[in-house]
Amino acid sequence: MDECSQLPALVEKQRAYFRSNATRSTAFRKAQLAKLYKLVAAEEERIAWALHADLGKSAYESYMAETGMVLGEIRYLMRHVGRWNRARRVKTALYNMPAKSYVVPEPYGVTLVMSPWNYPFMLTLVPLAASISAGNCVIVKPSRYSAHTSMLLKELINTAFDREYVTVVDGGHEMNSALLAQRFDFIFFTGSPAVGKVVMRAAAEQLTPVCLELGGKSPCIVEASADIRRAARRIVWGKLLNAGQTCIAPDYVLVEQPIYDALVAALRTEIAAQYGADPLKNPAFPHIINRKHFERLCALVPDIRSDEASYKIAPTVVPLSLNEAETAPVMQEEIFGPILPVISYCARTDAIAFIRSRATPLALYVFSADRAFQKALIGTVQSGGVCVNDVVTHIASHTLPFGGMGNYHGKYGFDTFSHHKAALFRSAVDVPIRYAPYPDSLRLLKLFEH
Repeated sequence: MDECSQLPALVEKQRAYFRSNATRSTAFRKAQLAKLYKLVAAEEERIAWALHADLGKSAYESYMAETGMVLGEIRYLMRHVGRWNRARRVKTALYNMPAKSYVVPEPYGVTLVMSPWNYPFMLTLVPLAASISAGNCVIVKPSRYSAHTSMLLKELINTAFDREYVTVVDGGHEMNSALLAQRFDFIFFTGSPAVGKVVMRAAAEQLTPVCLELGGKSPCIVEASADIRRAARRIVWGKLLNAGQTCIAPDYVLVEQPIYDALVAALRTEIAAQYGADPLKNPAFPHIINRKHFERLCALVPDIRSDEASYKIAPTVVPLSLNEAETAPVMQEEIFGPILPVISYCARTDAIAFIRSRATPLALYVFSADRAFQKALIGTVQSGGVCVNDVVTHIASHTLPFGGMGNYHGKYGFDTFSHHKAALFRSAVDVPIRYAPYPDSLRLLKLFEH
């Protein structure tokens, strides 16, 4: 019997386990998080090997952007979940007095976590840890593209946890379809907007709540007041992390005209400084995940330097005017690779209008010394998150929400995987005006309800 056909029974086993109330206590949740932490800490070398096999990541980058972030997130959840899991008393409306009102967090039940291939370890384990902290059972579906990491995740998780509590299933489109045909209590998906639409349609059929973490073209504005060298260094780092295969990488840069040439030169200098004169030969520079994405990226820029044998693409700066950017192939979809369009603008209003004419980005970056402009931009341009005078690093904060359609990390992850239930405890004292027959005057009713 294949794994797809076993899914209905697996979901029902998890539902039965959840209904036993085994997952609800704070002590249980902390114990499972501790187990997950020890598992990750003990397998650091194998995790790094799998990430290198899938994406060519160095051990340093693997720990910085994946393993270390997972360990930090689990530690934070363990430290705070006891406080988050308590009922929180809130004010009671005058109409209900005398009474006590509480908000009670409770787990959804059986949750599905579907993770992507670009950060296959971190983007699987962080939402998994959040779901565990909230007291849910979890079925995890990692990407088939990152086969080595997915195989390792399945081995480690399925060995450490009981299948009716937390389990990993693998497979391709057939498994995805089979999973989405099941009735889950919550679905967490990270991936492309195209697949996100499929997930949301399937969830709508079951009236299942979802959190969709989708990518997009995240813009970066560099003003003339910015420190050019520092801006170039940070942009290159954030753009070339994982060879540009990062959902919140700066997708394109809008540069004020007076510093345009200087910034383009600084970006190229920084690429050489960070990855050498020939990044294709640098073993620390990751490769593109597979041939399909390699060929897609190569088609965006004619004569781009690349190595077909290793699926590596040289970091490439593409200078564009604002008019050219409207129709340039690199500006029609999320790049998701080491190609960086750099677009000149004259007026701030032109740069802002350019960003706002496109889909809401997952991240917005601005390099500027003008605090008034920084605040105005944050208040004007919608985005999942913002970094001022840096890129990408907001994802590393446990106290900041990360996401677009929903969010997670730290308490935001606990909240995302929890239903916040209203609880009202009434006294024996009654308010006569609520009962029929109703009086002719609304005076007392308005006093209570307003």
